[in-house]
Amino acid sequence: MDVKIESSWREILNQEFEKDYFISLVNFVKEEYRTKTVYPPAGLIFNAFNLCPFSNVKAVLIGQDPYHGYGQAHGLCFSVRDGVDFPPSLVNIFKEIELDLGISRQGSGNLERWAKQGVLLLNATLTVLAHNAGSHQRKGWEEFTDAVISLINNKKENVVFMLWGAYAQKKGENINRQKHIVLESVHPSPLSASRGFFGNKHFSKCNDYLIRNGIAPIDWC
Repeated sequence: MDVKIESSWREILNQEFEKDYFISLVNFVKEEYRTKTVYPPAGLIFNAFNLCPFSNVKAVLIGQDPYHGYGQAHGLCFSVRDGVDFPPSLVNIFKEIELDLGISRQGSGNLERWAKQGVLLLNATLTVLAHNAGSHQRKGWEEFTDAVISLINNKKENVVFMLWGAYAQKKGENINRQKHIVLESVHPSPLSASRGFFGNKHFSKCNDYLIRNGIAPIDWC
């Protein structure tokens, strides 16, 4: 199946694209976009991959669903487009960056700048109906993104996996802790951030690990 995705990902995921579940998923998603309002825009479904080729992956941040409000989602977990208000979880992410690294929050919540440095900003589900959280769960996206995580786990070394909340932690439960580092805490949502997200120091821990392994750190500004 011809999937419009960055070439290194197309090569490594080619067998996945031919599986029955993925073909069914594509047919479902196409019909949803044809008949309903779906986010992100269709051309940005694989934005996380297009901005962060497989060879560049240094860190993986796992989210759940795309944002389902108008103009927010653009294919990167936790990220919003330039000029869009920061959602509460993203506000808390930047609060922790300031606590951890002393870097003040930037004016934009667009995290493309992280993706281009090697942070794969991966939602478990890559599409969602407008104003309907979780509406495209259990349609095949989770199987696809499990395969992505498995390929990174198996084919790369010294990747930082940042797993915030029980959902992301379950998604990453098979990661090889001997080859990679897994940083876990509660989710940055306002419902949980004060119970262990603030003070987790994941951003400095990520960079310390990368530097120890001869890999350029991430500029988290």
